[in-house]
Amino acid sequence: MIVCAVMAETQKPKVIPDGTWGGDHIRIDVSDGSAIIDYDCANGTIQGPLTVNSDGKFDLRGIHNKEHGGPIRADEEPNSHPARYKGWTDGKTMTLTVTLTETNEKIGTFKLVHGRVGRVFKCK
Repeated sequence: MIVCAVMAETQKPKVIPDGTWGGDHIRIDVSDGSAIIDYDCANGTIQGPLTVNSDGKFDLRGIHNKEHGGPIRADEEPNSHPARYKGWTDGKTMTLTVTLTETNEKIGTFKLVHGRVGRVFKCK
């Protein structure tokens, strides 16, 4: 019985820690179990929970919005696509791969650090 209790404790799900995560070409703000992502010429969201398994791996679903240079028209529809946000974290660093689920287009793989602002270049 004690072994079962210990196993249940070690397998308890964790979540991606709140705060800013940054890297080259990406910034993620995590709060209240959700994430807002800002990339070069794009942005996205993930509605929580931002669960991480016992190995630090996660596989989350969200939205990826492609941006463009110039002004946004008042009647312009967002260029939104369902996306898969898959990766690993130890709570201090993160590796994240973003893939559009409709087309299997890989947006990129990013390395992020908790507490780092990140470097994002917006479309002009």
